[in-house]
Amino acid sequence: MSHADSIVMGPGVGQADAANVLLDQVVNACAATRQRLLLDADALNLLARSPRRLTDRVVLTPHPTEAARLLGISTPEVHSDRPGAAAAIAQRFGAICVLKGAGTVLAHPDGRLAICAAGNPGMAAAGMGDVLSGLGGGLMAQSDDAWSMACVATLLHAQAGDRIAARLGERAVTPSAVIDELGEMSA
Repeated sequence: MSHADSIVMGPGVGQADAANVLLDQVVNACAATRQRLLLDADALNLLARSPRRLTDRVVLTPHPTEAARLLGISTPEVHSDRPGAAAAIAQRFGAICVLKGAGTVLAHPDGRLAICAAGNPGMAAAGMGDVLSGLGGGLMAQSDDAWSMACVATLLHAQAGDRIAARLGERAVTPSAVIDELGEMSA
């Protein structure tokens, strides 16, 4: 792992004890080397079961149900105060939080807060968070500023979804279409 500038962990890793051991190893290795780390999906569920303090070089990308698990509250409570929930996650774990959903909320442990107004309901599809994770991890490999890269990744991801929806309708917004659109946007 030492050759990587950033690491994405979570999608498909599972929730077995071995995955929790791996999460500890990755978190510790990234802390020692100052690598950027993005945690999503199963890694968030593992973190909810065994909370640990992270750094602002770590980005957590929960959807509302994962956020509820991280905070030990209900999903409706997360929905009732999305900025507060994102800020609470950032404070609790010492990491950047990207709370996915309508009006994705980004929170930094130092108190910074941003809301992404782009995006559409068509983006609430299986695999869409995996695309955001990959994009975020790739951008974080290019900069030491995990906050800025999380903001850029969130905006690009949402804008790609909006461009597809404007051309073809929200039903056409799929993970593979967003990946293709991101390629078009960068050409």
